[in-house]
Amino acid sequence: MSKSIFISQLPIIDHRTIKNEEQLVASTRTPFEKLTAIHPNRRIILETGPTPISTRLMDLFVPLGFGQRALVVAPPQAGKTTILRQIANAIQKNHPETSLFLCLVDERPEEVTEWRMEVQGPNVKLYASSFDQESARHGRIVEQALVEAKRQAEQGKDVVILLDSLTRLARAHNLNSDMWAGPRNQRGGGRTLSGGIDARALEVGRHVFGAARAIEEGGSLTIIASCLVETGSRLDEVVYEEFKGTGNLEIRLSRELADRRIFPAVDVAASSTRQEERLLTPPELRTMAILRRKLADLPRREITEQVIHLFEKTSSNAQLIEAVTNQG
Repeated sequence: MSKSIFISQLPIIDHRTIKNEEQLVASTRTPFEKLTAIHPNRRIILETGPTPISTRLMDLFVPLGFGQRALVVAPPQAGKTTILRQIANAIQKNHPETSLFLCLVDERPEEVTEWRMEVQGPNVKLYASSFDQESARHGRIVEQALVEAKRQAEQGKDVVILLDSLTRLARAHNLNSDMWAGPRNQRGGGRTLSGGIDARALEVGRHVFGAARAIEEGGSLTIIASCLVETGSRLDEVVYEEFKGTGNLEIRLSRELADRRIFPAVDVAASSTRQEERLLTPPELRTMAILRRKLADLPRREITEQVIHLFEKTSSNAQLIEAVTNQG
């Protein structure tokens, strides 16, 4: 058979038909905001081996589910970026089918490069703006990521957004209140709150963080966002107070632990997941409860030190659970 005859037998693709089909699917899809939000009940497994300990600790004490609204509360130099990368790599390894969006707002250029090099995969998208760029860009990249994440969630897919950070997003919007899409009469001109922050800047953060949800019809949007504290800035404290309690998972990092070079610097006593029983297995739930009760009377620094020691003595969470169960 000649080459020309072979080509003549190939099907002719009508791109207009494909476009019409895509528009039909889009028109019949339920909008994200009208989908039914439910409590997270499907687990995101973060344990990838004996180390890193941070992800094993989260799996047992602060379990993460699809659709979680997670807040990582961090003072400066407490290991926030390291933990976020470890979470991202764990999701990539254990849930490769999940779409992972990395949103870096007002970040150092070298940090953007490290994220690009260390977290890679076919379902990973990097949305980044460095601190030397205009403040309007900081909000645009988050908006772009959120729009794409909602679109995929509408299609029944699982999407995770790692946002670093809500604090810098609020700062950027405070400097440029026109950067977020919306009706012109709703832009700018908001009330000024304590710390000199425009109320509209917090509304943007609520719009983003509040989008996280597990969806009854299928799919989910998980948001793991960092929030900066103990920076000496009243504005940053106002941002944290605004979002404290709005999530259903909180990981608190400790400056005291970090200063003593104890990593991961997770304040175990102050970190938890709401309705964790929906995510943990009965043996995990019993083990977590036993450990929290035994350690409850210790100073917070010692609690984390004891927990880290337990993880270091075992090669897996299953082994740790077995050891605690056998001890009664």
